[in-house]
Amino acid sequence: MKREHGWWVYMLRCADGTLYTGMAADVERRLRVHRAGQGAKYTRARLPVELVYREACASRSEALRREAAIKRLSRAEKLRLTENWTKDDKQPKNGDN
Repeated sequence: MKREHGWWVYMLRCADGTLYTGMAADVERRLRVHRAGQGAKYTRARLPVELVYREACASRSEALRREAAIKRLSRAEKLRLTENWTKDDKQPKNGDN
């Protein structure tokens, strides 16, 4: 997504089943970078990756705070977020952030 929402927090499912959380102004571009093996060191070693969640944030600082909050969640809590999201949605199905 372009900057129509400002910033995004996103989660990727890596080939080994782990979840990676990041933030970007353009999630599609960042996903291409990850998939090309030029993203975060963590994902480079765990290709391929799949986008499983993204959430719009109003500002970079809000995205940083939300990224940190998601990283503190348990794996089960993160998986619940991904279950409530579809790739066609810009937000989770139930509207939770």
